[in-house]
Amino acid sequence: QVQLVESGGGLVQAGGSLRLSCAASGDTFTTYTAGWFRQAPGKEREFVAITRWGRGTVYYADTSESVKGRFTITRDNAKNTVFLQMNRLNPEDTAVYYCAATRSQLTGKALRIPREYDCWGQGTQVTVSS
Repeated sequence: QVQLVESGGGLVQAGGSLRLSCAASGDTFTTYTAGWFRQAPGKEREFVAITRWGRGTVYYADTSESVKGRFTITRDNAKNTVFLQMNRLNPEDTAVYYCAATRSQLTGKALRIPREYDCWGQGTQVTVSS
């Protein structure tokens, strides 16, 4: 299994941007579906964005507070790294952001479920001030 290390979190004002990185090591990263979840205080861990292995198809959260249109997930297999570019941040985006990966052949709703992922980073804090 891969080991994942996140970086790039921090404190930013509303409307600002951050870029998170997730560096993978220990296995062939190109065979992993990988991406990001987040967990705010007192809330469950929630899906943010994922890029599947192979063609690299991407999926974003699609909720009333969706990140789609503001966040962009990309993947550099040569560097074994997944990125999350976050723009137009707002205080509701404040959370610990976790990188996750799995070799399981996830499809549909399973892509958005945290327990379907067996590799996790330690998390990086993102705080957005109003």
